[in-house]
Amino acid sequence: MAPSLRAKCVNDSLNAVIETTDNAISQFLVSNKPPCLHRSGEFVYNPPMKVALIFGGRSGEHDVSIVSARSVATALHNGGHEVLPMAIDHKGLWATDGESQRILNGSGDRPDQALSFTGAHRLNPTLLKDSFDVAFPVLHGPFGEDGAIQGLFEILGLPYVGSGVAASALCMDKVRTKKMFENDRLPTAPWVTVTSHAWRADPDALRRRALDLGLPLFVKPSRMGSSVGITKVIDTESLDAAVETALRSDTTVLIEQGIEAREIEVAVLGTTKPRASVPGEIVPGDDFYSFEDKYLDDRCQLIAPAPLDAETTEQVQSLAVEVFRLLGCEGMARVDMFLEKTTGKIWINEVNTIPGFTSISMFPRLWSLSGFEYPALLNELLRLAIERYNNFRRI
Repeated sequence: MAPSLRAKCVNDSLNAVIETTDNAISQFLVSNKPPCLHRSGEFVYNPPMKVALIFGGRSGEHDVSIVSARSVATALHNGGHEVLPMAIDHKGLWATDGESQRILNGSGDRPDQALSFTGAHRLNPTLLKDSFDVAFPVLHGPFGEDGAIQGLFEILGLPYVGSGVAASALCMDKVRTKKMFENDRLPTAPWVTVTSHAWRADPDALRRRALDLGLPLFVKPSRMGSSVGITKVIDTESLDAAVETALRSDTTVLIEQGIEAREIEVAVLGTTKPRASVPGEIVPGDDFYSFEDKYLDDRCQLIAPAPLDAETTEQVQSLAVEVFRLLGCEGMARVDMFLEKTTGKIWINEVNTIPGFTSISMFPRLWSLSGFEYPALLNELLRLAIERYNNFRRI
């Protein structure tokens, strides 16, 4: 997209109108496709689009992000879009465009098959060149799913896929989302918080509080994803080691009462009128749905749609949309829930604002069963990104 097309039409002056029209015609003649024009400072959603696909990142889910990006890139290409890959290494450095393309093309379809690389820039220069229509971050975990990259897009004035800064940061923080659920009287498993400072100062008091919840317990870093740093505690002796494991990933730890339950996931899509997909069910191949179980061992079962009766299906879909709205999510999210085996009670587990997009991931599978095949799903996410951008520009 020509830089002049990103300029605002000032006071609807004749000169600005003529300049915009001339540039639009010129670009149409070159690309044979009308660009995503700014009209009074707005984008027009006009596919196919040029998409900056951002992946990798500094989190422990770096390799998962690369695998997700490969799937997204393929689907975007199948939908006729042009993809500009932008890889970020483990230290936060951005790779060159050529290196980014090599990583995207050369990595495999499993996290342990992702290529390693070293970035070259503190920031990819292409982000500053007005050379694409929309940014699509496929960055899981900290520095990608927590509002950090979203803040960069906001500063640069770029449309981007997914939730904004506040919702992204909130959903990444399990402790704060728990507080939101409790404040709104939504069902979530009993829990306590442990900070690194409090654990060093008085571990005995925190042990007592945690064990009062009853066994088993799940000990989790508050701000991490893909089950990184999570331990299932089945006896008192293993609690300390579980807390130390979680503290290696975050300074705040969530200790949650274990519930004998089925794991249900619902994908949500939209902005002002969010929609819920059919539910899916995770049957772990391990004691719980661990990182290895998700991506490496191939022992878990992903059942879609989940075998639920009509009433329960409606309940989990309604609750997923309610949570999506409560937390201020936009574009997309996956809401994970527990369905207690003995009582049938539904408990909210967590919300992922950039869910997995790998070949086995629930989010695209659930939407495929709900009327959006993969390329159509990405088209909708791009449309929602432009819609969100325009809504904020009107303020």
